[in-house]
Amino acid sequence: MDDNQSELIMELRSKLSSFEQKVKELESENARLASLVLSCSCHKVEENFNTNFTDSNTFSDKLEKLKLGNCVGNGKRKPRKRLSGYNLNSMNHHSQRFVALKIMYFGQRFYGFASEAQMDPTIESELFKALEKTRLVLSDKKDLQYSRCGRTDKGVSSVGQVVSLLLRSKRKEHGGNTYEELVDKEGELDYVRILNGVLPDDIRVIGWSPAPVNFSARFSCLSREYIYFFWREHLNILAMQSSCKRLIGEHDFRNFCKMDAANVHNYKRRITSFDICPCNGSDELMLLKVKGSAFLWHQVRCMVAVLFLIGQGLESPDVIDALLDVEKTPRKPQYKMAPEIPLVLQSCEFEGLKFICSSDARRALQLHLEKESQTYKLQAAIFHEALTSLSSTEDDAGATSNKIKKKFSSHVPLMSRPTE
Repeated sequence: MDDNQSELIMELRSKLSSFEQKVKELESENARLASLVLSCSCHKVEENFNTNFTDSNTFSDKLEKLKLGNCVGNGKRKPRKRLSGYNLNSMNHHSQRFVALKIMYFGQRFYGFASEAQMDPTIESELFKALEKTRLVLSDKKDLQYSRCGRTDKGVSSVGQVVSLLLRSKRKEHGGNTYEELVDKEGELDYVRILNGVLPDDIRVIGWSPAPVNFSARFSCLSREYIYFFWREHLNILAMQSSCKRLIGEHDFRNFCKMDAANVHNYKRRITSFDICPCNGSDELMLLKVKGSAFLWHQVRCMVAVLFLIGQGLESPDVIDALLDVEKTPRKPQYKMAPEIPLVLQSCEFEGLKFICSSDARRALQLHLEKESQTYKLQAAIFHEALTSLSSTEDDAGATSNKIKKKFSSHVPLMSRPTE
């Protein structure tokens, strides 16, 4: 061993000894603080209020100081400064109940729903900021029995996402939910109003429901339904509708998803309904609706992409059968997914859950959505005005038309493409 290595080892041992000494000092300080907490006379103040104070004004003053966290029992303690944050462990004397929250969000500015991707902002990270700010959660996320129904991707929206977790409750009893407690919703905290007061404008809670302790927003879900908006343009809607029918039932959808071989080993999923219809009676804006027990990563966007190729006449509806036959097509041909912005998680179905919303919270939510809708209509009007202004410019159609024809003629059939 050379001198440099010896010096390095001695230096590391010295630092280790210093760290061990610091740990001992912190443990000693922690014991001292714990002793101070136990000796605090705050708990005696309430007894004094009930026996010694006769003047109503004095009683009110003392009670108000107690609410602010000041120990005023003997008049000798100085008022403590209120901390900007709070300790979740200090709130564990509150009752909790296990609830499901129904959430809507507009995904354009978010990096998906889940916060594990280390990208901000996400819907989940914003939701937990609101939960902590309103002090509705009494422990760390790992202790809340938290689960989510769907893990929507970047840019995807939802009007029916569901999460479940333990939240602070006004109930007096402690512990898990019994059947009698589940049906008791009266007098509970208005979770919808409280959270919507601090959430960003593009995220809203639209309802809550008591849930049994064995409930999981992910595994208790019976079905999920997605909708996808698109413009009719020159698409062959009848061919697309007939192709949708071929996707109904249980199939191996490995050629209609983004492969996640590290975490997914079963690519079979069941689709119970798949259809295309006009949106709100419009002849131009169309709606694709697909419902199933569960979906693979990017499955809906991949299915929509293939349906668009069929609608454009670039592929035959028979390509659906070829892609579903994993023996004939064991590896997915390379193709681009449909854009994420038009995709919406519309609903998640559960047995026994009935989501509620107070009349005040519902009214506030309705006003908020009407205001947001007006804002987007104004933006659409501006873009429409920009389109109208193009009528004053001359059209040089020669070069552009050639490029368009070249683009369509260069289509490579799916079954002839390189595979992943």
